[in-house]
Amino acid sequence: MNNRTITIKRTFDAPIDLVWEAWTQPGHISQWWSPKGVKTKVMEHDFRVGGKWKYCMPMPNGQEFIAEGEYMEIVEFEKIVSSANFRPMTEGVEIQSIFKKNGNKTDFTFHVVHATEEYKIQQEKLGIMNGWGSVFDRLDTLLKN
Repeated sequence: MNNRTITIKRTFDAPIDLVWEAWTQPGHISQWWSPKGVKTKVMEHDFRVGGKWKYCMPMPNGQEFIAEGEYMEIVEFEKIVSSANFRPMTEGVEIQSIFKKNGNKTDFTFHVVHATEEYKIQQEKLGIMNGWGSVFDRLDTLLKN
């Protein structure tokens, strides 16, 4: 799995309950789950195992970017695992969000698991690290306010 996985690690300067809330509440998700300058519309958010989520990000050029998936595993304050499609860029991946309390901070690990190593390499070339990095920068800013 490691050769198919892209991993991003961050430490957020916020307690774990706040970081968890930002990941699980639609009102918060709409403020950070997109590139800078884009406001996400939460179209569906059924936060339970087997529940589906769907977010729409209107781009400056008028196109809509759809992100959607299904929750596969939820362990409160620890882990969220979901299938994910980010059409038209990425399809058929699994995203794993791992949360770990670190005093008043939260250590966060994000895995994007691809079907093949080739697909992972293609996604890296498309800038997946920068894309998610900017999204997590927005989450970091939200958590500080």
